Amino acid sequence: MGPTRRLHHPTTTTADDDERWLALSVAHATDSVSEGGGPFGAVVVRAGSPVASGRNRVVPDLDPTAHAEVVAIRAACRELGRFSLAGTTLYSSCEPCPLCLAAALWSRVDRLVFAADRDDAARAGFDDRAFHELFRSDPATWPLPVVAHRIDGATAPMDAWLAASGRTPY
Repeated sequence: MGPTRRLHHPTTTTADDDERWLALSVAHATDSVSEGGGPFGAVVVRAGSPVASGRNRVVPDLDPTAHAEVVAIRAACRELGRFSLAGTTLYSSCEPCPLCLAAALWSRVDRLVFAADRDDAARAGFDDRAFHELFRSDPATWPLPVVAHRIDGATAPMDAWLAASGRTPY
């Protein structure tokens, strides 16, 4: 079961606001290149103010998940002291890859706005079309074997979760 979405779409965001925050995300992306990162930047905005930003840190941090959007989402969650970013907009310098799109969905941002698209990224050598297409195909055909191997006790963590009285649903 995926995340429950609270549909809250800010009505006060204007095209000028989008331009402003996209320009900042593009500036972060450009700066990222000079810092040894990939050409990607992102900004999380709430009520017209920036909450956090992120730059691609994959190479500097030796972390394949340190995409700009993920870095920005992590920083925004820390800044707000919560794991839900409902009430925010994520601005990205480029169309998010499947990893970043999933992170945006799990974080529950209200909107995701991007500047460059996947074709622009592909021209620079960042072609994630293969991943987009992979998820539409039969997992048995994937280059990475994804194997379900049920063991005794496999559901123990889920049972413990369901039995926990103080759990925080997400």
